[in-house]
Amino acid sequence: MTPDLAMQFVESITIFGLIASIGGGFFGAAIGANNAFGFTGIAIFVAFAIAYATGSDVGFTYLAFGPAFGPHVAFAGGVAASAYAAGKKQLMADTGGGRDINQPLAGLGHPDVLLVGAVFGVGGYLLQKGIAMIPWFGTHTDSVALTVFISGIIARICFSKTKPFAWVSKPEGTKRWLDWQEKPSQYLTLGAFSGLFGAGIALTLAHFAHHTADKGIADVIMANSQALPFALSAICIFIICFGIKVPVTHHMTIMAALAAVKFLPVVGYNFYVALVIGVVFGMIAALVAEFIAHLCYDGGDTHIDPPAGAIWPTTTIILGLSSVLG
Repeated sequence: MTPDLAMQFVESITIFGLIASIGGGFFGAAIGANNAFGFTGIAIFVAFAIAYATGSDVGFTYLAFGPAFGPHVAFAGGVAASAYAAGKKQLMADTGGGRDINQPLAGLGHPDVLLVGAVFGVGGYLLQKGIAMIPWFGTHTDSVALTVFISGIIARICFSKTKPFAWVSKPEGTKRWLDWQEKPSQYLTLGAFSGLFGAGIALTLAHFAHHTADKGIADVIMANSQALPFALSAICIFIICFGIKVPVTHHMTIMAALAAVKFLPVVGYNFYVALVIGVVFGMIAALVAEFIAHLCYDGGDTHIDPPAGAIWPTTTIILGLSSVLG
């Protein structure tokens, strides 16, 4: 890191944000990683309300994707705490062990588990800031998703004896990520139609904001339009915590939405073509997530997040291609 980049990194970190991320990671562990992620979805709705009312993006930068409910803080803290608890035999294998990210860990009655969440929360905050500072790549990837992915790898290295990368061609039983969407016919269908759903929402929101809102408000809404379908998918994760097999689609909806919005000017503002592009990238995200599941999830005993592993490289492809073609 050059001296200039090092200075930018330091300037991007606030003491307030640093301290707040400790609480974010702790809270994510206390309520469970998946519950924390569901609250990310709710926070996004709050962020849009704040943006429409004031033109401020604080709801996105602090609440939804910052030190409060940012997945790199709260969700990642919960994931690491589950891995730690399993290593201490406080989460048993018959309930999922370190891959059980549904259970609120405060119920274990061990404060050290929650403190691990706090440590990984502040670590995620710092790591995301560092990734965002990388020349070109930092602005052409999803630094939050990449941080979630890396944090899961670090947690496995720290608290598990299984390798972070171990290809499993045919996962069986409880080793599987999501048995109801692991076949190509399942995840590609979900990717296509979730992509259509997400792209349509983002295009409609961006178009509405551009033509009806003040420029300051419109800029914030358009910059974050892909987050609305992501929020809807994230809220569905609450249902998984009850053991109900709902589709996991947030990686599909956000990638489709981002692709549709970014390629819209490239295709001459043809909304129909942009929708098709969204469908394609929804399917790509679904495929990449299942690949990551076989590579990082199915062969381990802690959670390394397949959707996060799909979001960051797909974002880089979308932003890279759209900037070159645009």
